[in-house]
Amino acid sequence: MSKLPVAVQVYGLRDLLQDTPERFEEVMKGVKEIGYDGVELAGLYGLDPAYIKEVLDKIGLVPISAHVPFNELMDDLDKAIKDYKTLGVTYMVMPHIPEQYRPVNPEGFLNFLPKLQEMGEKIKAAGMEFLYHNHDFEFVRLPEGDYGYDRMFETVPADVLAAELDTCWCDVATGMPAEYVAKYTGRLPVVHLKDSIKKGSVQNMYQLIGVANKEEKKEEGFFEFRPVGFGQMIWEPVLENAIAAGAKWVVVEQDRHYDLSPLECARRSREYLKILGW
Repeated sequence: MSKLPVAVQVYGLRDLLQDTPERFEEVMKGVKEIGYDGVELAGLYGLDPAYIKEVLDKIGLVPISAHVPFNELMDDLDKAIKDYKTLGVTYMVMPHIPEQYRPVNPEGFLNFLPKLQEMGEKIKAAGMEFLYHNHDFEFVRLPEGDYGYDRMFETVPADVLAAELDTCWCDVATGMPAEYVAKYTGRLPVVHLKDSIKKGSVQNMYQLIGVANKEEKKEEGFFEFRPVGFGQMIWEPVLENAIAAGAKWVVVEQDRHYDLSPLECARRSREYLKILGW
C-alpha cells in the first residue's frame, strides 16, 4: 500500500502540557521517538511561536497545521495569522463552531458562512490554507434536506476553504467515513484518524471531551475513544481513499484517554499504522 506521512494532534497530549508547558521539548521528543513525522498543534500553551518552531525543527517534526481556537480566529485573526506564519504551518484549522452557528440553527449557520469565507481569503492571502475540522453536529440536515457539512463546502469556494475530515465523528454521524473521504477528493489535504467504540444511543457524548450538554440526559449507550486500530473503525478503505483523494497528511487524534497514558495511546496508534504499511 502507498502511504502518507503521519502526524499526531497535540490536543491528545494536552494533559502533558497544559500545566507544564516547559515540557514541550521533552514531549515532542517522545512523539518523534514513537515514529511520527509531524504534529498538528492545538493552542500554544503560552509559548512563543518562534520557540515552538525552533524546537520542532531541532527534533525533526513538521508543524503541518494548527487548530486555532474559535475565539482567536474571530477576535484577532491578524495575530493568529502572524503567530502561525512564524511557526511555519501550512494549514490553519477551525476546530469547531459554537452552537449558534451550527446547522441545528439553520439561520445562524447560513449567516456564518460568509464570515468563514472572509477568514479563508485572509489566510490564503497570508500564504496558508484554511481548513475546517468537523464533529458530528455539522451532519445535521438543513430544511432543504442536505447536510450542513456539505452546504458549507458548496457555499464557500474551494480555494479559500478545504476540509480536514474527522473520520470518527463522520462515522458517528453518517456511518460513511471512507465514502466522505472519497467525496472530498481534491479538497481534503489532511485526514484525521480517530477510533472509538460506540454501543447503543449515547446521549452525553461531548462530556467525554469536556463539553457538557445544557441538560444532561440519562445515558443509554456507551462511547469511548481508542487508539487507531483498537476501536470499531475499518481503516484500510479510509487510508486507501485518503491517498486517492490527494491528501497530503493523516493525523492521529485521540480526544480522551482512559487506562493508558496519552503517549502510550499515540504509540499504539502509530504501531497499528505501521502494521498496515504506514
